[in-house]
Amino acid sequence: MTKQELANLAQQIATTYSLSPELVCAVCEQESDWDTWATRYEPGFLSRYVAPLFTNNKIDATEAHCRAISWGLMQVMGQTAREHGFHGRFLSALCDPETGLAIGCAVLAHKLSAASDVRSALLLWNGGADPEYPTQVLNRMQHYAAAAKTDLPAPDRDTKPISA
Repeated sequence: MTKQELANLAQQIATTYSLSPELVCAVCEQESDWDTWATRYEPGFLSRYVAPLFTNNKIDATEAHCRAISWGLMQVMGQTAREHGFHGRFLSALCDPETGLAIGCAVLAHKLSAASDVRSALLLWNGGADPEYPTQVLNRMQHYAAAAKTDLPAPDRDTKPISA
């Protein structure tokens, strides 16, 4: 899929979850730069949130490590996806754009309902690790909002297919 096709899909799914399409697109750009195969292992997340499940024999080692990886366009943590209803056999399915965006939008909607404002929700999304994260996403969001008003693609977006 091209970046524009991915952005269109993100906008469609965002609307399904009553989210700002521009916000979801900005999160995708910030988290993965629209790379559907983006993954990132978070060892601190593993030790803090997932290890107790493994040491109590509730999940196996592979599942534990996969839950400590962020997956796909929105970089949803595997553990968070499980907590929000993802029941797929393999967490790598979150790299499928439609699947990852649906779970990501569900999680983001939950964060927004738990927070007092968008900045606070973005800090929750990011785990609070980077205090500049909300500003970075909101700056990206402005580009998508401007592009929507002019009916043009957002700046720096090309239509080259993303390769695997």
